[in-house]
Amino acid sequence: MTAPTIASRLRRRFVVMTTDEALLERLRRDLPAAWEMVEALDLETLGEYQDILLFRFLFLDLDEQAAFDPLDIIDTVRREHMLNVPIFCFGGSQALRDAARLARADRFFERDEVAEKVRLFCDQYRWGEEAD
Repeated sequence: MTAPTIASRLRRRFVVMTTDEALLERLRRDLPAAWEMVEALDLETLGEYQDILLFRFLFLDLDEQAAFDPLDIIDTVRREHMLNVPIFCFGGSQALRDAARLARADRFFERDEVAEKVRLFCDQYRWGEEAD
């Protein structure tokens, strides 16, 4: 296990988990300078818990069912890894949102709000370097 460095902790990165290519393209296009968006369909591609901890937040598509189980992702981050990385969910039925809330997801948004919220959170989570 490698220990995170100060430089790796200061990187401005977040994760988006979705197969919605139109949404991903919009997020890529509108990504604020100095930020990295990591697209993933499973947590294993992100690394182990110490690697996941380095991301500032995670946006999770609750409508996704084919590529991954959103509730399993939340459970793994919270219960298995015991991490408090913010998990922002979008889409999903009210029942699925309730289940995600019980699994300890943080906030919920409509799909058409995601791009705006990513920009907002990138601004709020930009700590660690001088303001741009």
